[in-house]
Amino acid sequence: MPTVIVNRRQAGWVEQLMADKEGPNVRYRHARMKVQTAVLMSRGGEAHPTDLVDISATGALLRRPSGWRGEPGQTWILDMVFGHDLHINVEARVVRVGSRQIGMEYSLIPEEKQAPLWELLGGYADTLEAWTDE
Repeated sequence: MPTVIVNRRQAGWVEQLMADKEGPNVRYRHARMKVQTAVLMSRGGEAHPTDLVDISATGALLRRPSGWRGEPGQTWILDMVFGHDLHINVEARVVRVGSRQIGMEYSLIPEEKQAPLWELLGGYADTLEAWTDE
């Protein structure tokens, strides 16, 4: 089955230009679309049902399931169900863990799931939004 590996990249000229314009504490990320749907996150023999908080072109934010003991750097399979006719599965790496949420970054998107993911995201796929760590 063909797959696409999502590579991390350094900030490009657009991000640098925006950072120079807004100041040193403002950074940009792909816009996040708020969507509530069921997600099954699995790794090896471990599986946890949870909910999607938001989704972007590069990752997803999940509600942290009760009893989940994962950690940053781990890779999980995310099975997301949108309505009756759209099922998207991706491989994602844990990048942030909070008491209530888990931030995931896609590491592998099956080729046949790319177009449905971009269609779901619509304009969010090509939009950047400002954010700060503060």
